[in-house]
Amino acid sequence: MKISNLKKRLDAFSLHVEDLALDQGKIYGIIGPNGSGKTTLMKLLAGLMPPDSGHIDYGTFMPRDITMVFKKPYLIHDTVMRNLTYPLKLRGIQPDSGTVEHYLKIADLQNDRDQYAPGLSSGQQQKLSLIRAMIFSPKLILIDEAFSNLDMESAERFEGFILERQQTAPATYVVCAHQLSHIERLCDYAFFLYGGRVEAQGSTEEILLRPKNPLLQHYLQYAALERRERQ
Repeated sequence: MKISNLKKRLDAFSLHVEDLALDQGKIYGIIGPNGSGKTTLMKLLAGLMPPDSGHIDYGTFMPRDITMVFKKPYLIHDTVMRNLTYPLKLRGIQPDSGTVEHYLKIADLQNDRDQYAPGLSSGQQQKLSLIRAMIFSPKLILIDEAFSNLDMESAERFEGFILERQQTAPATYVVCAHQLSHIERLCDYAFFLYGGRVEAQGSTEEILLRPKNPLLQHYLQYAALERRERQ
């Protein structure tokens, strides 16, 4: 997957990604301050908004292979079970009871299958949105701050599930998160956005532990200070 000279303007904000490549089967992280263009880039990658100019070459990815999980989960007004199986039915895939049970267990929703999904707690809704995004085995999964509503145990469970799944059925993930611990544990590679531009990119270790870009260094110092103040 390759991005070339991608531009998008929204009011006073302008995103411009000159050149970015994503290898299949890798997990990528996007970090940066609020207003840097992370969600805009994710929506462009998901095909949820058109670019003003430039090109996204999806390679072998088709629209049906791509899914996105938002910070505020979108759920249909129906039960947990019907929300979970909705993407399967859209693609003409018959839900397998064993697979459905497996995903409900991951989200600890086995006993809530008949519950009205929008009535769940925010954490439960987020877990449902995550398993719904994964149940049809997409090839490109975009996760935009979707771990922020999860407690530590649930976040670690989903991180473990993703990493384990990558060993047998690798997909391409793009993970946007303010909590850099998620990026550190999950991602092979990371991009730093600032002011609508990719200011730094490299292995996760290079970006988080050996930053060379002054803007990135400042951002990481601020993120570390903010984390200490919350503790």
